[in-house]
Amino acid sequence: MERDHEWETLVSRWVYVPDVATRVGLADKQIRALIRDRKLLAFRVGPNGAMAVPEDFLVPEGDGEEILTSLRGTLTMLNDAGYDELESLRWLYTPNDQLDATPIQALRAGRVTTVRRAAQAIDY
Repeated sequence: MERDHEWETLVSRWVYVPDVATRVGLADKQIRALIRDRKLLAFRVGPNGAMAVPEDFLVPEGDGEEILTSLRGTLTMLNDAGYDELESLRWLYTPNDQLDATPIQALRAGRVTTVRRAAQAIDY
């Protein structure tokens, strides 16, 4: 598979950016700013190539949802390690022996410190 379509095999459920905005109660432009600033990952998916975010990045909060709080710092660490968006997504969705899970599963389970330690161990 071509590198530029790899993300579609890594992530099983996507949420289009306008729907992310609605689900988390932010304006579409705020979500796009988070993507531009690499605080949230989004990729072009589906037949129309629309921008979408992995559904795993959204978590329940009160009566609605929010973006997984620990994601921002983790993405910053990966960015500082020189990872691009696809490499970061690949790392988040690849099983990690240190975590006995994928990093995104561990983040969703609240294991932020363990995930950050695993991210620090990346060979730069």
